[in-house]
Amino acid sequence: MNRTAQDHRSANAISTRGLTKRYGGHTVLRDLDLEVAAGSIFALLGPNGAGKTTAVRILATLTPPDAGTATVNGLDVVSRRRELRRTISLTGQYAALDELQTGRENLRMLGALAGLDRGRARSRAGELLDQLDLAEAADRQVVTYSGGMRRRLDLAAGLLRRPAVMFLDEPTTGLDPRSREQLWQVITEVAEGGTTVFLTTQYLEEADRLADRVAIVDQGRKVVEGTPGELKRQVGGELLRISPTDAQALDILTSRAGTEASTDVLNLVLTIPITDDAAGIRGRLDLLDPDRTLIRHFSLHRPDLDDVFFAFTGHPTSAPIRDEEPSHV
Repeated sequence: MNRTAQDHRSANAISTRGLTKRYGGHTVLRDLDLEVAAGSIFALLGPNGAGKTTAVRILATLTPPDAGTATVNGLDVVSRRRELRRTISLTGQYAALDELQTGRENLRMLGALAGLDRGRARSRAGELLDQLDLAEAADRQVVTYSGGMRRRLDLAAGLLRRPAVMFLDEPTTGLDPRSREQLWQVITEVAEGGTTVFLTTQYLEEADRLADRVAIVDQGRKVVEGTPGELKRQVGGELLRISPTDAQALDILTSRAGTEASTDVLNLVLTIPITDDAAGIRGRLDLLDPDRTLIRHFSLHRPDLDDVFFAFTGHPTSAPIRDEEPSHV
């Protein structure tokens, strides 16, 4: 009989020490240390090629590490991988479904492959179709499903055995805002039911909305970790965000702003932490651009995870980096 989330309950559902992985001459994961509390939602953030998918592959026992150790549900990912696989599920970046079968047929088939008997596979499929708001479409071929419906069905497949830990590798990539909101609600409900969720994403809003804790990786290294609130407080209070008229204007404004400012060359944005009142902000702008020819637009806002990422990595999440890890699981 397969073990459930309640059977593998400990202070930490996931623990890694010095986790390292190389592909050819490239080290795509470097000395990664993580502790993920049982029953929590943990988000691993970073741009394409940063090492997120590689970390998931190791934790889900699909790829062995080259150095370091990792345990999931107290089980070593290398020496006890067969036992470990019975307690986890993995939803990759692409839905792994038979499009010519109905949603119900997909879940029954996958339930049987997961070791459920016929009656349990049938009843569990019905439960999940109801839970994920797919009951009305259950007997339609998956080829007729929208992208959001396919992702929810793929998530249902991962929940057939009630896993202790669910790995979600960029689950909302390519979804429209409404479908993304629906999937966020499902992920929240899964965690509330006791399953630990390990989420990778490029969408910082997604991590902000869902995660209890967040770690940011860049070029294979963890650069910072904490709750979303803690990370945003580290960046500071309000931020003055300035859009210059062109790249030359950005250079001039950067030289005048001082070391406290951060410059996003890719998107032509200058960001300055501020504690000034309205009069102080006007005075600061006059000092930066006395002739009023360099600043096209400015705004005030509180730090978000985009600001956190930029502050700790030196580039925005949209910055291109060489993709040195496999693109999918």
